[in-house]
Amino acid sequence: MPRYWLLKTEPGCFSIQDLANAPNQTTPWDGVRNYQARNFMRDAMRPGDPVLFYHSITNPGIVGLAEIVSEARPDPTQWDPENRHFDPASPAEAPRWYLVDVKLQEIFARPLSLPFLRSRPELKGMELLKRGSRLSVQPVDKEHFEAVMALIRQGA
Repeated sequence: MPRYWLLKTEPGCFSIQDLANAPNQTTPWDGVRNYQARNFMRDAMRPGDPVLFYHSITNPGIVGLAEIVSEARPDPTQWDPENRHFDPASPAEAPRWYLVDVKLQEIFARPLSLPFLRSRPELKGMELLKRGSRLSVQPVDKEHFEAVMALIRQGA
C-alpha cells in the first residue's frame, strides 16, 4: 500500500522544470536538513510512493506529480565541504542525513495555487494547509491526495 507525500522546493533552487531536465527525469532529493523530514524519507518513503511536487515562495502551489523510485540512502552532500549542505558533525559511520530518488510523472497544465487549495473544503486538514506547516517533506492523506488529483483531472 503506497504512502503519499508532498515535497516542497523553491523554484529558484530546484523547480519541476529542473526535474524534467534531469537525466531520466530523476534526481536525488538531497539537502534535507530537518530531522522530521529526514525521518519521513529514511523510515517511511518507499519506491512507488506518489509525490505531489510543490513550488514555494513565488506563486506557491502544487505544480506536478512525481514518484519515489529508490529506498533511502545516506545523502553524500553532508560530507562534501564544497556543498552548501555540508554537515561537519555527521560521521560517515552513522550518517545523519538521507535522501531518496524522485522521478517526474507529470507537470500539471495549471498549477493548483495555495489560495485555491485553501478554498477547497475537501482539503480541510491537509498538512500543507495547516498554520505553521513548513516541512519540506510531508505526508499526505490518501483522501487529500485523491482530491488533489481529482481537481487536476477536472482542470481546476
